[in-house]
Amino acid sequence: MNYPQGWEGICNYGILSLGLNVYLSNTMGLFAKKSIHELITEAAPDEKGLKRTLSATNLVALGIGAIIGAGLFVRTAAAAANNAGPSVTIGFIVAAVGCALAGLCYAEFASMIPIAGSAYTYSYATMGEFIAWIIGWDLVLEYAVGAATVGIAWSEYFNKLLGIIGVGPVPYEWSHSPFEKLTDATGAVTAHGIMNIPALFIIFMISLLLIRGTKESAFFNGLIVITKVSIVILFIVFGWQYINPVNHTPYIPAATTFTDAQGVDHNYGGIMGILGAAGVVFFAFIGFDAVSTAAQEAKNPKRDMPIGILGSLVICTILYILFAHVLTGVASVDDFRTSGKEASVAYAIKTYITGYGWLANLVTVAILAGFSSVILVMLMGQSRVFYSMSVDGLVPKVFSDLHPKYKTPYKSNLIFFVLVGIFAAFVPGDIVGDMTSIGTLFAFILVCAGVWILRIRHPEIKRQFKTPLVPIVPILGMIVCGAMIYGLGWTNWARLIVWLFIGFIIYFGYSVKNSKLKNKE
Repeated sequence: MNYPQGWEGICNYGILSLGLNVYLSNTMGLFAKKSIHELITEAAPDEKGLKRTLSATNLVALGIGAIIGAGLFVRTAAAAANNAGPSVTIGFIVAAVGCALAGLCYAEFASMIPIAGSAYTYSYATMGEFIAWIIGWDLVLEYAVGAATVGIAWSEYFNKLLGIIGVGPVPYEWSHSPFEKLTDATGAVTAHGIMNIPALFIIFMISLLLIRGTKESAFFNGLIVITKVSIVILFIVFGWQYINPVNHTPYIPAATTFTDAQGVDHNYGGIMGILGAAGVVFFAFIGFDAVSTAAQEAKNPKRDMPIGILGSLVICTILYILFAHVLTGVASVDDFRTSGKEASVAYAIKTYITGYGWLANLVTVAILAGFSSVILVMLMGQSRVFYSMSVDGLVPKVFSDLHPKYKTPYKSNLIFFVLVGIFAAFVPGDIVGDMTSIGTLFAFILVCAGVWILRIRHPEIKRQFKTPLVPIVPILGMIVCGAMIYGLGWTNWARLIVWLFIGFIIYFGYSVKNSKLKNKE
């Protein structure tokens, strides 16, 4: 047999081979669906105790607790430095609109299938196995890579805490990735990163907690929510009087290009800068979908779900805009690019908000606690998604093996500790943060499309909550989320394409053959 020569031939051959596999898999049930009855039967032992006890207020509080985290305290400064300057506030508005549109679609999915679960479970029952695989694989970018992003942010603030208590920070070489370097005022390189040990440490400790099956109490979760919101409000109130109008001039910088310390070019200023900032700060909104997963426990899903999703988004968006306005007014873009970076909030307080050093210390301690809870939720969510995929045969059985004593998917936790640990220890925070954003945005586009498709193909399915103005809302959701993906730039598009291609290889090489649904047919 004569094989094609050269890169073009190899690519064409690969595409044809993949296309053939897709076609063959399609004839064998590429879009095979799990019945809703089957899902309820499988989940019965775990779902038996769930009651509709959550009010709209409970859901709003749940959303705020899940949303406010590393994104606000870290990604705001990154978006201002690399993309939009003071107009990062407009980026927050764009991101919030995209989240609201996708959230309405997500709420319909959650109410349509009356069991607790993820977007993977919903899509398996409604759009078929292949789409479920794409969403499940894509969720790795949201949960696993997201946990790595928060772990890197945790490392930065941990160093600040060590400085506060007088111990001294972990050396730059052992608290940054090998792709990062420290420069002095003249631009000379003074240190090179080797490995981010604090980030690896917190990922390891929380993985151990998950293996033990440790769960946060409702009181602890409520305390964390109150703490995080209080810090945001305190920063806004105390920082407002220290805003320097010079830092807000011009509010929307002229369109240009900025090259960061890793040599990556960013669209800075103008419309593209705002879209890029929206894609970056979108990470700050990740977690609102936790509200939609509580549909089965809402007292009145038809009324409470949109209130919970949109209410938490509105409150967080207002806080985010005010927070970003104060932060970019107190400190300059150059501060975010040089001295502040990931710990820009604490840096801005200590440098410019005189007399409130205690607030910077409080911010550091509380942010560390908040980051830890976010990492816990993300790693737990990741293990649960892959547990479901393993039960369905789409990934190896090792991901659903339970600990004989603790009854947790401990092998899955250990595997993801290695994966997330590699990202946290060796990849810069900006890169993994953008990968998280683009992965989640892509999943939201699929959710929006799925709601529209199912309204046409399966109008008979009972929906306790219906997305309004279909297909207008889903189409707008896809457009806004797509615009944010566009704003993230070609480097992130390439990472997403490579990630999905790896997923396709795994699906057509392993999952198709081992799918329990297909093997039953």
